[in-house]
Amino acid sequence: MEIHESAEDYLETILILERRNGSVRSIDIVNERKYSKPSISIAMKKLRENGYIEMDSSGYITLREEGREIAERIYRRHELLRAMLEAVGVEEKKAADEACRIEHIIDDDTFDKLKAYYNSRMAEKN
Repeated sequence: MEIHESAEDYLETILILERRNGSVRSIDIVNERKYSKPSISIAMKKLRENGYIEMDSSGYITLREEGREIAERIYRRHELLRAMLEAVGVEEKKAADEACRIEHIIDDDTFDKLKAYYNSRMAEKN
């Protein structure tokens, strides 16, 4: 199933908040993303309907297996792309913002090649 960039961002945000706070509710996503409560509510409903998340009766959100796989893939991409951009001198905030955009459009094969190149360069430095 093809997933949109915005859904990937929400899943990644849930993963980050889960790691940071241990649990996630919609209000946490509102505060993190600075989006309106209705926007987050609609997004969470779509993610739930598509089987990416579950929400319990208290409003706590958990990633289902497929949602977690997507979130972790996007997060790994983000972290590596951010590190690569910073390594070539891009300012930290700009690197994070640009990594966030690139992580969604880069092809798997291209990303794997960049990752292999970056890792080999880092190994040479150590």
